[in-house]
Formats: sequence, structure tokens, C-alpha cells
Amino acid sequence: MPIYEFEGRRPTIADSAFVAETATIIGDVRLAEDVYIGHGAILRGDYGTIDIKSQSAVEEGAILHINPGAVCRIGHRVTIGHGAKLHCLELADSAVVGIGSILSFNVKIGEWSIVAEGAVVPNGKIIPSGVIVAGNPACEIGKVDARHRDFWNYGKDLYVDLAARYPLGCRRID
Repeated sequence: MPIYEFEGRRPTIADSAFVAETATIIGDVRLAEDVYIGHGAILRGDYGTIDIKSQSAVEEGAILHINPGAVCRIGHRVTIGHGAKLHCLELADSAVVGIGSILSFNVKIGEWSIVAEGAVVPNGKIIPSGVIVAGNPACEIGKVDARHRDFWNYGKDLYVDLAARYPLGCRRID
């Protein structure tokens, strides 16, 4: 798997984190316990820092980058969907970023908020806790309730399980 130091900025990856063989990790990227980084994901901590807390998932094809000198803080049990593009400052605990979403510079997403598939969250937007946003530009379309939490907790548990199972059960056969 391509893991790179960049000008002295070096990734730190917990032993229980899973990084797919085709993911790319560059510079100051910090992965806590039970984090899942999917195939084709790119995490660039070349100018800034990307800090991902435990049991979070960066699904296949997602791209994370951050401004020079800034820190992108990804909380505990965050889900970042397939093909999402993030340049944001913060995803609080249990936040969800849908497939193909774009989060621009200086964006902050509150705890248990959901960014719908394909949404575009523009520069500097702060999304409060517990809301669902969608569209371009993203705007609030609802509140997160128990059924959303149940659904997404199930998904989060699947990726925690994959982070543990992939190193043991996934092998190339070519």
C-alpha cells in the first residue's frame, strides 16, 4: 500500500486500523483504532494534518485534503461515503457524508449530522448537530431521528467489522 512521508510529515496508523492496498496515505495523517480506509481512497496530509478518530470509515474512492497548516478533524464513528471529496475542517462524532458529496474549505459538520449523497457544502458553511442537509448548495431538509441513528450505526458497525476482518480474510488470488 502506498504510504508516504512528505518533508518529514509522516503518517501514524494504529495497529487495528485497516488501510486497503490501493489506498494512498501521504504526510501527517493520523488513523486511530479500528479505522477503515477503503480501496482507492486518497488522504493527503502533505500541507496540513488529517486526524481520524476510532471506528471511522473512509470508503472507496474518497479524497481528503486540508489547507496548509490546518487540521481536518474526523471524529469517532464517522462515515465518509464512496467518492466523497473533503477539504473540510471538522466532521464531529457520528457524522455521515454521503456518496459523492463535496465538502469545501473551512466546512464544519456537527455531531450526528448527515450530508446527503451528492450534496455540495460550500466554503465556510457550518452545519449544526443532528440535521440532514442536501442539494447544491446544501441546505437543511430534516432532523436526524432514531431511525437514522439505527440505520447508520448498523453501517458503522459493518465497517468496524471489515477493518478487523480484511487483514485476515482478504488475499490476492492472481
